[in-house]
Amino acid sequence: MTHALNIGIETSDKIMSLEEFLSYDDNTDACYELEDGRLLLMPTESEINRRIACFLFAYFIQLGIPFSRLTMKTELAVMGSRTTVRVPDLIILTEVLAQEMEGASRSLITIDMSPPQMVVEVVSPGEENEQRDYRYKRSQYQARGIPEYWIIDPIQQQITVFNLVTGLYEQALFTGDEVIGSTLLSEYNQQSPLTASQLLQTTN
Repeated sequence: MTHALNIGIETSDKIMSLEEFLSYDDNTDACYELEDGRLLLMPTESEINRRIACFLFAYFIQLGIPFSRLTMKTELAVMGSRTTVRVPDLIILTEVLAQEMEGASRSLITIDMSPPQMVVEVVSPGEENEQRDYRYKRSQYQARGIPEYWIIDPIQQQITVFNLVTGLYEQALFTGDEVIGSTLLSEYNQQSPLTASQLLQTTN
């Protein structure tokens, strides 16, 4: 294995299959994604990212989204030139997908399963991480047919929401006291709509 110095780009020289990735164990607590068949070491979770993800999880529960449809750090197989497995910060499952995953020995959404209803990524510091969230994952989640994708960027103090419309993502940007517009959130009775500042203030 070769080790790159920049956070988030440690890779192996060998192209791995999904089966090899799932059985990989380096006897550490490190978290990996599989990007085009190569191991990608994920950045250590920051306190900012953890707070944002936990805040959203609690908010979605308060909205009435069932606990069984919410999951954090579940692996998600997506389309790519080679096998690619992402690990979003937060995922909302559909009822169908939640049933498909019942009894699974590993928290993994495979390609042959239904797509999640929403994925959320919280951007970690570093140019490579920003490019991965805004470009690569956007195209992969779009191809996977995921109806909604949120990028929460505590560095830029903004939230980008992508909604899938006729197979392509339409983008909306929210900052400050703007209420976050979301197809999913519009399905629930929001007595207290969520603003960008309310979500990002967890970073203060």
